[in-house]
Amino acid sequence: MLVFSKYRPYIALGTALIFIVSGMLPISKIFGSIDFNVLLMIAGTMGIVALFIESKMPELLADLIMEKVPNIKWAAVALSLFAGVISAFVDNVATVLMVAPVALEICKKLKTNPVPFIIAIAVSSNLQGAATLVGDTTAIMLGSALDMSFMDFFWYKGRLSIFFAVELGAVLAALILAFLFRKERDPIPKTTERTKVTDYVPSVLLLGTILLLICASFIPNKPNITNGLICCSLLLIGLVYNFAKKKNISAIISPLKEIDFETIGLLLGLFLMIGAITEQGVIDGAANLLAKAGGGNIFILYTVIVWASVLISAFIDNIPYVATMIPVIAGLASALNVDPTVLYFGLLSGATLGGNCTPIGASANITGIGILRKEGYTVKNSDFFKIGIPFTLSAIIPAYIYLWIMYGI
Repeated sequence: MLVFSKYRPYIALGTALIFIVSGMLPISKIFGSIDFNVLLMIAGTMGIVALFIESKMPELLADLIMEKVPNIKWAAVALSLFAGVISAFVDNVATVLMVAPVALEICKKLKTNPVPFIIAIAVSSNLQGAATLVGDTTAIMLGSALDMSFMDFFWYKGRLSIFFAVELGAVLAALILAFLFRKERDPIPKTTERTKVTDYVPSVLLLGTILLLICASFIPNKPNITNGLICCSLLLIGLVYNFAKKKNISAIISPLKEIDFETIGLLLGLFLMIGAITEQGVIDGAANLLAKAGGGNIFILYTVIVWASVLISAFIDNIPYVATMIPVIAGLASALNVDPTVLYFGLLSGATLGGNCTPIGASANITGIGILRKEGYTVKNSDFFKIGIPFTLSAIIPAYIYLWIMYGI
């Protein structure tokens, strides 16, 4: 998939089929391996975003941002920070789908390449996923395992918690982005007239999506596909409204055509592949290997967990990996008779940020690249690595040091 980027969906689905036909992924485990919540959320949000774009709201937001920033470099940094703030409370994929249209509109107005902009938005979204209890599935899983409340991500066991580790990394990562975009100094022309929005209903639907996703995150024991159902339900409302307004079938068909089924196919294939390697014990083996590598030294164990999590999550989805490692860490802490907090937080930070290293390391990256592909842009591995790797290192190193000082010493 890294070598043949144009054929990623077909490689993923073809590999998944091999796993199924060979029996490595049993028929009974197929549906359990697929994260329908993510797929439904992508489909629903893409449809709502299509209506959002048609309303011209992204153009207005682009005008507003362009009024406030002096040049292209700071436009890129501002958009990535904006995406990061939203992603602390909303799923990373949904964040990329919401912010990317604004970035694309700015790039069209400035006649500049949108590829680095969208990559910066995707990696910023991934970074903030570990900042709060509701920021990412992995954070929700850890919070559930440790019985953490929303506020525990800010203040835990009498100390500043993981939120501040993430934000420390975010500040340095923003500086790295400013450095990476240092040559983009062309001034932004100031328009005298802002774009006029033709319809505010799609914007209300998108804001409603954000608010409902935040509210849903606080509901205990909710169905796994809750977020997906929220996004699809609001899309259905939008389609009905659009049909009533235009009174022709294209009002329904056009937004549905904007759903990127190649991205959905790629994620489907990846979910099945991960299900297969999980079934065959590969992830369990990786977890046990990490445990042995740390020996009995808590600092070495913490270091191994952080950096191995970064490496592993660069290539496989972090959800099954984190799910596997949580009980492993619990067992290790019990055997060593130590407080496992620093190990858990190291796991969450490493696994969340590791996805930023490669274009296939996180669903948000795949979604962002899919958006660019629909716009006619090809994202090379080198394009992604130039931003993803330095961004990851600048975010994880301060978090690694901070968490050890707070919870390890």
